[in-house]
Amino acid sequence: MEFSQYDVNALMHITNRPSLVFTEGRGMWLTDNNGKRYLDYLQGWAVNCLGHSPQCVVDAVSAQVGKLINPSPAFYNEPSIVLASMLTKHSCFDRVFFANSGAEANEGAIKLSRKWGKVNKNAAGENRYEIITFNHGFHGRTLATMSASGKAGWDTMFAPQVPGFFKAELNDIASVEKLITDKTVAVMLEPVQGESGVIPATREFMQQLRALTKQHNLLLIVDEVQAGMGRTGELFAYQLSNIEPDIMTLGKGIGGGVPLSALLCREEVACFEPGEQGGTYNGNPVMTAAGIAVLTELLKPGFLQEVKDKGDYMAAQLRKLCVKHGLDGERGEGLLRALKLGKDIGPKIVEAARDLNPIGLLVNSPRPDLLRFMPALNVTTEEIDHMIAMLSEVLTKLGH
Repeated sequence: MEFSQYDVNALMHITNRPSLVFTEGRGMWLTDNNGKRYLDYLQGWAVNCLGHSPQCVVDAVSAQVGKLINPSPAFYNEPSIVLASMLTKHSCFDRVFFANSGAEANEGAIKLSRKWGKVNKNAAGENRYEIITFNHGFHGRTLATMSASGKAGWDTMFAPQVPGFFKAELNDIASVEKLITDKTVAVMLEPVQGESGVIPATREFMQQLRALTKQHNLLLIVDEVQAGMGRTGELFAYQLSNIEPDIMTLGKGIGGGVPLSALLCREEVACFEPGEQGGTYNGNPVMTAAGIAVLTELLKPGFLQEVKDKGDYMAAQLRKLCVKHGLDGERGEGLLRALKLGKDIGPKIVEAARDLNPIGLLVNSPRPDLLRFMPALNVTTEEIDHMIAMLSEVLTKLGH
């Protein structure tokens, strides 16, 4: 079907999209309406942690749809109980609330911490509600999560912002400490800042942050919407630093492509009362069945070690690419990596890579001087080599 035959004007214009429509996907590959194939290093922005249409998710969703789709969150359903139990068994958390998106999970984390601040008041008997977040952080697109985020320009886009968020600098513990007041209830961060260009929090900083929050009786919230679910080579990114946060949010990879997210917390933080948190689809059995299939795969012997090994391999190949084309280097954790270009050519690379023939390459440029890579966690070394060769071709064509 020709692109002109699609009535794309029926969709609200919220982003600039190329004139193609994807019709099929399998593993690391997508196919468009013209039959052209693309090697996909976006994977729905780290959503498809097992690639496009993984058989385990297809089977789990198909089976569950035939049994029970939506009984209402007013009742228990089996898949949500099973997935919650799996998550708590393999983390430091005790309680789980399921939602549909990372933004919802983060909104829930903000609400939960503020409720905890009402229960655990300051010395003057006042509610604590201020949350320290970080410049360049990204927590979602609701009004509260945009206010918590540190993206430039977001403070005026839908002003006024939700009050109570104060921005520190990642990997600078002094910048956090100076923002603490008697109204502070929590510190919230991404263990790896994704949208800002794949900037990891150091192990030392995460440990300092945990010590500081304990010292001041503050909650530590880790937003692992992008960095969680095996992306860094550990099941959860906080495990890289050998710490135990109070609250964690998951999204993207947890559903393997379907809309699923989770808010997790320790027992002593689980202070929601009936009616304070909910959602029509929370704990939906179809979505949580997909989550069970994903987590089962990630927990198979050797899977996470392979993520680490392939992350190391990709890093090494990106460094070779830097030497060949005079680029500035690479960084990241596991299979969440960035290539530092040294000049603002990212958007040109994205377009040129997509337009390669006969096979296109899909990459992301969250900043004009940088590319981000979020492949399926079961990407092969051959597919990494293929991506590197295609990138090298593009860089040569662009004269770099």
